[in-house]
Amino acid sequence: MKHFLLAVSCLLVSLLSVPAQAFQPSYDEWQVELITLRLANQPIDATALDARNRPQLYNTETLYLPEIDKPFSIEFGAPYAPNASQLYYRYKLEGVDQDWIFTDASFRRATYTNLPFGQHSFRVSASIDGQLWLGERAIILDVARPLWLSYWAIALYLMLAFAIIYVVVVALRSKRKALKQLRDSEERLKLSLWGSGDLLWDWDMTTEQLHCHNSWRDFPEFPLDQIRHKNSVHPTPTQLGAIHPNDRERVRTELEAYLYHQSESYESTYRVRGAKGWVWVLDRGKIVARDEQQRPLRMTGTLKDITPLVAAEERLKMLAASITNISDGVCIYDEQFRVVETNQSFTRITGYQRDEIVGSPLTFKLYNRDYLEQVKAMLALHGTWHSEIEDLRKDGLQYQMDLTIDAIRDDSGTISHYVATFSDITDRKHKERELRRLANTDTLTGLPNRSYFQVTHSNLVRKRIAHALLVFDLDDFKKINDSLGHEVGDHLLLQAAERISDVARAQDTVYRIGGDEFALLLEDTTNIHTITQAANRILDTLRLPFNIRGEDVVISGSIGIVVYPADGETSQELLQNADTAMYHTKSRGGNAYHFFNESMNRNAVRRLHVESQLRHALKHNYLQVHYQAKVSLKDHRYVGLEALVRLDIPGAEVISPAEFIPLAEETGLIIDVGERVLRQTCRDMRNWIAADQVTGRVAVNLSARQFLQPDLTQRIKTILAEEGLPPHYLELEITEGVVMENPERAIQIMSELHQTGIHLALDDFGTGYSSLAYLKRFPIQTLKIDKAFIDDIHSAERDRNMVASIVGMAHNLGLSVVAEGVVDYQQAQILAGLNCEYAQGYLYAQPLSGEKFLEHISTPLQAPKSYLLN
Repeated sequence: MKHFLLAVSCLLVSLLSVPAQAFQPSYDEWQVELITLRLANQPIDATALDARNRPQLYNTETLYLPEIDKPFSIEFGAPYAPNASQLYYRYKLEGVDQDWIFTDASFRRATYTNLPFGQHSFRVSASIDGQLWLGERAIILDVARPLWLSYWAIALYLMLAFAIIYVVVVALRSKRKALKQLRDSEERLKLSLWGSGDLLWDWDMTTEQLHCHNSWRDFPEFPLDQIRHKNSVHPTPTQLGAIHPNDRERVRTELEAYLYHQSESYESTYRVRGAKGWVWVLDRGKIVARDEQQRPLRMTGTLKDITPLVAAEERLKMLAASITNISDGVCIYDEQFRVVETNQSFTRITGYQRDEIVGSPLTFKLYNRDYLEQVKAMLALHGTWHSEIEDLRKDGLQYQMDLTIDAIRDDSGTISHYVATFSDITDRKHKERELRRLANTDTLTGLPNRSYFQVTHSNLVRKRIAHALLVFDLDDFKKINDSLGHEVGDHLLLQAAERISDVARAQDTVYRIGGDEFALLLEDTTNIHTITQAANRILDTLRLPFNIRGEDVVISGSIGIVVYPADGETSQELLQNADTAMYHTKSRGGNAYHFFNESMNRNAVRRLHVESQLRHALKHNYLQVHYQAKVSLKDHRYVGLEALVRLDIPGAEVISPAEFIPLAEETGLIIDVGERVLRQTCRDMRNWIAADQVTGRVAVNLSARQFLQPDLTQRIKTILAEEGLPPHYLELEITEGVVMENPERAIQIMSELHQTGIHLALDDFGTGYSSLAYLKRFPIQTLKIDKAFIDDIHSAERDRNMVASIVGMAHNLGLSVVAEGVVDYQQAQILAGLNCEYAQGYLYAQPLSGEKFLEHISTPLQAPKSYLLN
């Protein structure tokens, strides 16, 4: 430590012994420095002015200054220059000082006030002789913009300027618009006044002058009320402008009441004498100017001819009074079927007051919603609806009314209201029913009597409505009458009638046509199963003992049955034949039923048996599909096949398709039969095609009921999809008679099927009444000639010519032809000569089961030599 202090002391002594000139720089090695900043002659740190400034000024290139309104000084000097106390200085602030400002070492300070914003270069230099200036120091003074010149302020000024301009423009436009609207309003007022035909009056009360504008041709004088229009004498009723004597005093009173502040407005309607008689006017006015004492000075108003309005109002009052006081009930509904008005008779008939029903929707309490919707649909379609219906009063009692509803349309044709008028016909209907009951009802049993039966049955026959008539009586009734008395007989008839009525269907009617004879009408059915069921129910219920006065009476019945139109063409003939069948039943011992004749009876039994067998086959899947080959007559090859249905019930007799298919069609079972056949055929065909065992298409017959199904196409597409058979392998055969029942509908259905890719064939061609105009429109590909034309083709020239014509016509329509029922080579040879393409029949193969069919077609056909030579 002692050695260190000794070394420092020696160093200081050596430094002090060096001459002072050795430390002074030369003139070109020094620079003027910025020493101090002052604000209002007080030193201030640079960072106090702006946070961006450096604390030391000697190395500062830019000095940031805020907006200041006090004197600001920069003190400078050259402390390291030789002879610093003898130096001269000059400084200049660019943009503020125009020339250099000179000073000496005694006042080294530059002072400025209110520096403009922006960047200014401050330069200062020194000189020893005032000629050569050295050591120049420069610094940028960045003076901040004043608040009122900041960018935000400028933006605000621009916004204010735009706002002022906008306000001025809007004001000018509003002024122009107001002026235009004023002119337009004046013009519209003139046009409106002229168009409305109103008379404008202006009454100057100070000068007693009344000015009128737009005067009426038929009304040249203003109403002479002796207030606005001064008159010396009372006008006569015949004088033009005279107010009706009954209205004159009222007009004066109403006008004076307004003038003397007794009413808030003046408005009066009255009659005035015009050129064509009395005219109703609406006179309205208002005071538009008053003096300082609030006395009226000027009054203006209009006079309007309201004669048509008054006439219409009187007419409406008359109509309203008529509707209110008529005996029929009236109810007015809006377009949404809600009550808007009723009359007094409505309340009298229904029991509902107006306030209770207004706003309620139209309802029929004893009918379902569908019936109401049908009524609304009829109103929308026809504009009116009428019927006799039943309803409930407010107290719950039922009544019957004759109701008419009419739609009321406005000027545009749109329904605006509905008017319902109705009358209470309960008493009238009760009397009518009583009269009908006495005339048409059996007094003992309450059943319809013979006269009512004759009218009803005759109407059915006249309208050609298929039906069945069962006539029956009580076996040995005469014995009961004779042995037990007529009173017991009456009780027996009464109970028998009740039992028969109970077992009859709701839509059927039981009649007592005399003595112990009754009749049952089964409308809209000739179904044997339904008829026999009804007969059996009657017989079963009559076999049960009748308890009369504590004793059991046992009887039976005999029934005769006829079916229209098969058993007669008139009501009398049918009734007579039914009686014949009934007495035939009695002769056989009674307690049974018989149809009109034995052959029909046997046929009915047979039909019932076949129907039973068919239902049994459907239930237990005894339906079988057989196939018959289709052969090309050109090259003698198998080119397709047709599916045919057969009944194969174990242990039962064989039933011909000609017998069970029509019955299936009649009973509706053909729908189920057809779908099962189609499904089995598609399944077999898919398997055979996959195994390459068959070629061509398989034909399936469509029945009339199937063809008319609304969803036929979808059903067939579903079966094809489920069984996996492409549609082009399927051909549907439709008989000529089916398509000609409704050709347009048939074309629509066939087009739908054709679009799916299914081929269509017209079957049994020649047996119906096809129109060539329709034939060319049918989307078919094949025409099948009925067997009836093929049977005698080799012996009957007419049949041969007809077949030739059919083939030629089909080819002209682009159709292929199939001949059905070919049984020998001679027929085939003739058909080939007529250019018929295909044939099928027993000559080539009978309908065979699937296995036998495949076995049969596996052996190629051999055409006879005579056939091949042709």
